[in-house]
Amino acid sequence: MIKPGSTIGVLGGGQLGRMMALAGRNMGYRFVTLDPTPDSPCGQVADRQIIAAFSDLQGASEFARSCDVVTYEFENVDAQVAAELETTSFVPQGSELLKITQNRIREKTTLHSFGIPVAPFEVITSEQELQEAVGKLGLPCVMKTATGGYDGKGQWVIRFMDQIPAAFADLNRTGAELIVEQFISFQKELSVIAARSTTGEVKAFPVAENIHIDNILHQTIVPARVSQDQAQKAEEIALRIASSLNVVGLIAVEMFLADDGQIIVNELAPRPHNSGHFTMEACVTSQFEQHIRAICGLPLGEVQMLSPVVMVNILGEHVEPVLERIQHLPTTAKLHLYGKKDSKIKRKMGHINFLAPTVEEALQQIDELDIWNKTEVTL
Repeated sequence: MIKPGSTIGVLGGGQLGRMMALAGRNMGYRFVTLDPTPDSPCGQVADRQIIAAFSDLQGASEFARSCDVVTYEFENVDAQVAAELETTSFVPQGSELLKITQNRIREKTTLHSFGIPVAPFEVITSEQELQEAVGKLGLPCVMKTATGGYDGKGQWVIRFMDQIPAAFADLNRTGAELIVEQFISFQKELSVIAARSTTGEVKAFPVAENIHIDNILHQTIVPARVSQDQAQKAEEIALRIASSLNVVGLIAVEMFLADDGQIIVNELAPRPHNSGHFTMEACVTSQFEQHIRAICGLPLGEVQMLSPVVMVNILGEHVEPVLERIQHLPTTAKLHLYGKKDSKIKRKMGHINFLAPTVEEALQQIDELDIWNKTEVTL
């Protein structure tokens, strides 16, 4: 057990690390973060920031000497660095899970081996193999790089056969392995954040309903507007994945509720997740406190909801309107800004949790603020 007063090392200095450190400080932990960007969001609230690249073994060694336990806040950490840290530090999440979730091919193959439903997929290395994959999977289909890519980057939705040459040329030049997935026609996008501790204890937060705009998460609605049976099935899948992969910490499981009612797993993230921000005020325990409890071997916190909630992301283009209307925010709305220096269009700069007696009322509050455009708030 890593008791309060110990130092937690966070690989990555982004907003997830920042919110993790803020939650951990309340529990009495100290924090050091490693990130190449000076004055990073996590670095602003940590006791110390080591400025080094994620592939810098010397920086990683200094980082390891500074902390009692190591965690990571995003999965694009160099797996070799994580493996090296395992030899000198306590890294309860390990490097194996990182290796699996960094690569969509390994991730989907592993999930399939557990009997977890995933979209049918093909691995391709040439334009000819892409043609054959499209023939098997049908149109539309989605081609993705196996590594890297987030918020819609590194992927193509192929709707017509004549798009194949351009799609292959675009993603092939990244040098990454390529995967093609059958397009899932879905009713809703869902996610469940599950936690598993060093003791093997597991818990799942309530299922969340997610709405994306331009492949970037826009809103998370909880309780999700699904049946009780569908919510239970989604939570069971997430807990099964957490146990099967021997997760320590959090795992975010993104899913589709398909048109036929089947739940299909789309992607995994072995860390706190954007779609779990609602837990910060709407649940007994936040996802960030739960992650710390899990990696430190403390009993997991309770996950019951305290209020219906809608989380809305603040992108670069929303920052000024939010600040202009800050006095008009409902008194039950909770604003979180991440301390990022540069506000850029489509860059995640913060979020607001709108708590209300019902999600419909929360959605109405968002609409009345007129910060997000009508396309965003009515989807």
